[in-house]
Amino acid sequence: MLTVHHLGISQSERIVWLCEELGLDYAFKRYERRADNRLAPDDYKALHPMGVAPVITDGDLVLAESGAICDYLCERYGGGRLVPGRDDPDRAAHLFWFHWSNATFMTTLMMQLVLAGGGEANPAAGFVVDRARRGWAMVDERLGEAPFFGGRDLTTADIMMVYCLTTSRAFRGTPIDGYPNLKAYLARIGARPAYQRAMAKAEPGMAPMLA
Repeated sequence: MLTVHHLGISQSERIVWLCEELGLDYAFKRYERRADNRLAPDDYKALHPMGVAPVITDGDLVLAESGAICDYLCERYGGGRLVPGRDDPDRAAHLFWFHWSNATFMTTLMMQLVLAGGGEANPAAGFVVDRARRGWAMVDERLGEAPFFGGRDLTTADIMMVYCLTTSRAFRGTPIDGYPNLKAYLARIGARPAYQRAMAKAEPGMAPMLA
């Protein structure tokens, strides 16, 4: 049985949303963060040697990493949905945003969070702030060119990107008022029934950060 192990307010919401978009039959287990340090509880950390979200189990398989889980679920259960084919003109854009999400953008946002107290005296902080600024600008520019990150249709590139643009901001409070294309995109995402079901299940009581 496929089980999605969701750590509250974490990247594993992506996997809940993906399962809902694909219409999969899956079990769902939600784990609350610790009250003392807001980190994962011990039973979540025990699921995988890295002790981080997301994690799925599927029979004897234990799999972590958002991108790996997206690929696995689409290949095993998706029937080719949410991933442009090799000859699709949207293929390259999909691949870029799918991988850029965690490899560059999320990494930059995490560095920015860690270095936030360094001020101008820390040259690394200035580098990261500029890198983040360029990333947000790229996001808004892309969403002025196409309705979705992967092109004309929703793909797993969107599954990967949306957490960075929404729930992730709960940790840093980044405003998005200066990004009209992004705001319009998030309104479209928020109207999707699968996204609504996923967020109601993953984060009950927390309104999705779509604005």
